Amino acid sequence: MRTIWGLLAVGAASFYLFFQMDAFNFLFNGTSLYAKAAEEQIESPLKLEVILEREYLDGEVSQETIEETIWTLEDFWAKYDQWQLVDMDIDYIVFRREVDDISPLLKANGYFGITEDGTLTIFNGKPEKTNIIHSFFQIDLGKLEGTKCEELKKGIPIISKDRYVEVLETFKSYTAGEKQAN
Repeated sequence: MRTIWGLLAVGAASFYLFFQMDAFNFLFNGTSLYAKAAEEQIESPLKLEVILEREYLDGEVSQETIEETIWTLEDFWAKYDQWQLVDMDIDYIVFRREVDDISPLLKANGYFGITEDGTLTIFNGKPEKTNIIHSFFQIDLGKLEGTKCEELKKGIPIISKDRYVEVLETFKSYTAGEKQAN
């Protein structure tokens, strides 16, 4: 029984000395062990969700979400200096960049085509009524050559930015009226 009381007395004395030393250090150094621990937590790296939006020539916007560990704000801002800040909150930040290219969707599966009313349109896959991605302008079908009209009905694949621009420029001369918005 004496052993248990002895251990309790030694433990209590150690506990008392620990806090007395901490109090003494507080007076001597100006900070306690608790304040130092709090400082260490504040100085640790900041984790933030970064949302990167890419806006392509064809109007498509893609988003990529990454978790970023920020050690210094200077390095973080330097990393995204080519991006435009769009939104920011305590746990996320949104950047946007305009990309001088067409979207990966168009490169992979985009087709120029024509709707029933003669509107030049981009479709997701071969031209169908339900797969419209973007509409441009109405074409005067009377001016359009038979081969070009057939090409549009079958679908003209969009494989690159150059092809995208080329097809738009080609069919602009067949415009029936004012541009139409999608």
